[in-house]
Amino acid sequence: MERLKTKILHWLGAISPGGNPLQVDCSQPFPPTLNLNSVRLKQRKLNPAFSNSIKAKAEFNMNLARSLTPALWIALALSPLSVRAQSCQTSSDLDDATRTAITTAAQRYFGMATKGDVASMRQNAVPNLASDFSGIEGTIKDRERDLAAAQATVKGVFLLDGSTPSPHAEFYCGVFGKSGQTANSAVFYLDNLPAGKYGVVLLDANSPQGHTLFSLILQQEGTDWKIGGLYVKSAQVAGHDSDWFLARAREYKTKSQMHNAWFYFTQARLLMSPLPFMGTLATDKMADEMQSAQPADLPVGKTVDLPAGTATYKLISIFPQAVGNDLDLIVKYQAADISNTNQIYATNVAVMKALATKYPEVRDAFAAIVARAVDPTGRDYGTLLAMKDIK
Repeated sequence: MERLKTKILHWLGAISPGGNPLQVDCSQPFPPTLNLNSVRLKQRKLNPAFSNSIKAKAEFNMNLARSLTPALWIALALSPLSVRAQSCQTSSDLDDATRTAITTAAQRYFGMATKGDVASMRQNAVPNLASDFSGIEGTIKDRERDLAAAQATVKGVFLLDGSTPSPHAEFYCGVFGKSGQTANSAVFYLDNLPAGKYGVVLLDANSPQGHTLFSLILQQEGTDWKIGGLYVKSAQVAGHDSDWFLARAREYKTKSQMHNAWFYFTQARLLMSPLPFMGTLATDKMADEMQSAQPADLPVGKTVDLPAGTATYKLISIFPQAVGNDLDLIVKYQAADISNTNQIYATNVAVMKALATKYPEVRDAFAAIVARAVDPTGRDYGTLLAMKDIK
């Protein structure tokens, strides 16, 4: 259904239990309990108190990686070996043979993707991924126009070495300064990562269709590097890149439109990093800037009540998302049952009206609002209304 031909859009589908956005194409690199998409991004402030971790695929509430103080590095160095079972090497740290093997494999798989050769990609995937390759097949099909005739440039190579399985693996890559991350450093947070060696290869793919971020997670099997995961996303949303969204966020902040500022900071952050479980100096700086713009009344790491007439709804999350060339605002809320779609449609409309009333500034920043009622099983029912039709 074309966006311009409809004012209201409904859909029913399975989502994550938290009812949250999928901002990148994720290929299910491991079974659900061993999935690289289930990642942690710890907020590390300049003190010894680490905040609770979150799962990027589930909530991605922008509690991003922070730097470690010298005291924390000393504590880490004195910690038991099991805690320090992960290590990371950047491209400049690797010997020529290892670097060449990883990058050559990644470029070969990229070539397969540009041709839509998912059969060959599946043959070169780790067994758990090859047994259910539908995620990658869907990703390649969805990005067919973007990848066709694309030329790739290697932007980063990392070797993650996890000697033992870890429920919360953390990899610190590159040189860190006294204030934490530097221009060439990176941090990766991965949940339930099996023991092994993993190559992370970041590719910039340019084609007549635009700029695409193509990232591979490769797992070493003998002398081969097999596909363990694939992440593909556009470097732009609704025709704009992260710098544009960052500039708009700062403008909204200057105007004291803190909700719009937060949403646009969120979108800028999502575009800035090719991987949801990767932190860099740039993302750390943005996270610092975002903290001062975070409104207390948004469902960030918590539910928030939204009064709507005689009813009150518990909001799960609010986030921006591109629909075609428009940027829409998605709101997800708890619902006991979504089987009566007529009733849920009416409820969705009520939630959208209440949201636009509570946050009137969003009318100028978004083309539409999408309300999605989420039942206890994680299934949802959504309704879209153009902003001009929300009275």
